[in-house]
Amino acid sequence: MKIAITGKGGVGKTTIAGLLARTFAADGSRVLAIDADPDANLASAIGFSEKERSSLQPFSRMKNLAKERTGADQNSVGLFVLNPKVDDLPDSHCIEHAGVRLLMMGTVEHGGSGCVCPEHTLLRSLMKHLLLDRDDVVIMDMEAGIEHLGRSTAEAVDVLVVVVEPGQRSLQTSTQIEMLAGEIGLKRIVYVASKVVSNDDLVFLQNALKDKLFLGFLSSSETIRTADKRGLCAFEIGGRFISEVQDIKASLTKL
Repeated sequence: MKIAITGKGGVGKTTIAGLLARTFAADGSRVLAIDADPDANLASAIGFSEKERSSLQPFSRMKNLAKERTGADQNSVGLFVLNPKVDDLPDSHCIEHAGVRLLMMGTVEHGGSGCVCPEHTLLRSLMKHLLLDRDDVVIMDMEAGIEHLGRSTAEAVDVLVVVVEPGQRSLQTSTQIEMLAGEIGLKRIVYVASKVVSNDDLVFLQNALKDKLFLGFLSSSETIRTADKRGLCAFEIGGRFISEVQDIKASLTKL
């Protein structure tokens, strides 16, 4: 199963991505987590130590690797292959904790949205391999958008999970995300709520998303907030949110 998770900044999408990754792994699935958010925080949400996190390099910064794999280091005229070999990279460049393997994609920081360079080519080919050729549960934590996905890989994503919180700004961002997703052919879009304090919050979101597929919610949790402040993994502390995430996972697997 290939799951992409997005939402407005600050809604809790990284927390949900980390909890889902740990829940799938705890149930025996082979899990590959992908941090595709430039503000990369998925490692701590999964439970990697600070030392482990510091050892993980984003592929977007591996300029020498990109040049080597695309052949850009073998000539001086700017020519390079557009389908480099990448199938060995996930296993050789990931870190692993509690059954979850993690890769960090990063973002190419130059050239604009139309950039075609060795680094961009490497990222695009790697993403295509991860989504089309790997037999894993792939959980991808994205920024508030879908820039890492293109038409060639969108069809391989089983579901786009849009995380919302009780508030109009979060819902407005989700509308923009859904529009962009439709433009590249992502058809299965579902919603998960975060930071739900009361039944009124839940009713508000259910009414706002009445025409959408709403899979479940994560209650507002002091445990999650404290874990986030300390750089700890909420899954390893525990709380009622664990059963809420298990319910979301069960709904995802039934899609």
